[in-house]
Amino acid sequence: MDTSARSPAGRCRILALVLLALIAICPSVVSAGPARAATIDTNAWYVLVNRHSGKVLDVYNLATNDGAPLVQWSRNDGAWQQWQFVDSGGGYYRLKSRHSGKVVDVSGRSTADGADVIQYTDKNAANQQFRVVDTDNGHIKLINRNSGKALEVWEWSTADGGRISQYTDHNGANQQWRLVKLGDSTPSPSYPNPGYVTGDVAAHDPEVTKKPDGTYLLAYTGDGIQLKTSTDRTTWRNAGAAFPGGVPWAYGYTNNSNTLWAPDITYVNGRYYMYYSASTFGSNRSAIFLATSTTGASGSWTNQGLVIESTASDNWNAIDPNLVIDDQGRWWLDFGSFWSGIKMIQLDPATGKRLDSTIRSIAGRNGGAIEAPFIYRHGGYYYQFVSFDLCCRGASSTYRIMVGRSTSVTGPYVDRDGTPLTSGGGTQILAGHGSVHGPGHQAVLQDNDGDILFYHWYADDGSSRLGINKLGWDNAGWPYVY
Repeated sequence: MDTSARSPAGRCRILALVLLALIAICPSVVSAGPARAATIDTNAWYVLVNRHSGKVLDVYNLATNDGAPLVQWSRNDGAWQQWQFVDSGGGYYRLKSRHSGKVVDVSGRSTADGADVIQYTDKNAANQQFRVVDTDNGHIKLINRNSGKALEVWEWSTADGGRISQYTDHNGANQQWRLVKLGDSTPSPSYPNPGYVTGDVAAHDPEVTKKPDGTYLLAYTGDGIQLKTSTDRTTWRNAGAAFPGGVPWAYGYTNNSNTLWAPDITYVNGRYYMYYSASTFGSNRSAIFLATSTTGASGSWTNQGLVIESTASDNWNAIDPNLVIDDQGRWWLDFGSFWSGIKMIQLDPATGKRLDSTIRSIAGRNGGAIEAPFIYRHGGYYYQFVSFDLCCRGASSTYRIMVGRSTSVTGPYVDRDGTPLTSGGGTQILAGHGSVHGPGHQAVLQDNDGDILFYHWYADDGSSRLGINKLGWDNAGWPYVY
């Protein structure tokens, strides 16, 4: 009998021959990457980055409802792009959204190629369970338990909003995902970049109204109040000045300058009403004036005179006006900057001027930096948006947008934690990030496709630009920017 196979050297030769045979038959036996699927941390949150597009798995429009579609989107690490692997046993997981608490689901329990992938309440159903399969390039595939198909970006899209679907596993790059672990701690706030705008987009303290023909009219700080127009809310064109001939009636507040600040523009009762500020930096020798126009065009505005003024003996500042019309049709003007904070007066709708002498306090930071109030009604609340901290310093600006709410237009306004805005409260919804510096002096417009946030921000070169984003509302009725 040959006893070589029983010796240590003989066993090694046999194992080597077997291994060589296996390599010849199936090279992946030795080339496969580490078993990442076996080491998934079910206490952590992950961002899933598609190998083909570089974009990430995202809940479209920050939805929280059953049936909301899943898409790919540029990475921002928002809660709507974070997923937790929930163990279903047998090597399968559900993917739970940090934003909505719902899980990835193949709609209708479909087994067809191209079926929609949505979010849905966690039922631990087979169409909500995925097997994590490692590839040889640092990515994974997600194979649905019900259909046996792979989660993919439909038709190899590379666009934001590209649809997520299922398809027969062909190991395509659009079916491969890189897991980026963010850990199990609460993430720091992540804010979107300004939406795409083009044309003449330099602006400071922007405010906008929609014209009867469906186009947009925007007013902002500048000589004689500068105007822009747009037909689609994306491309903007300069439209001259409201007062191209100068503003001599305001010279007592502007030190003979034609520059006026922070206009507020509203179309109501068949005409445009514009409240605007006259002042100089660092002074509360300030005034708010009213002008009206039937067209909104440059040179068509008629100054209607002084609405309210402040002097050095006052503890408030009459700038940054905002017209608010409440659910009873009453007119109010909120305004203010630094000093003792944000104030409110009631107006006579017949004239647009003061109705009485009462001045209400509706927000403040004990002398700290707060300004640019804007009140917007949504649902059963009035939301007071303000800007904290410092503007007008280019890329060094620290402006950020805060909000509180009240069931009454006159307050009291409180933030999400219940802190009154008159005691320094405010819930932050947008702040500087990356190359977006000091976003603020905000306004909200109700449009056909939802609520739209307008603001200015500073680029790295210090220029002030128009920012536009959509404004959503969470289940508790608080706004968020996306």
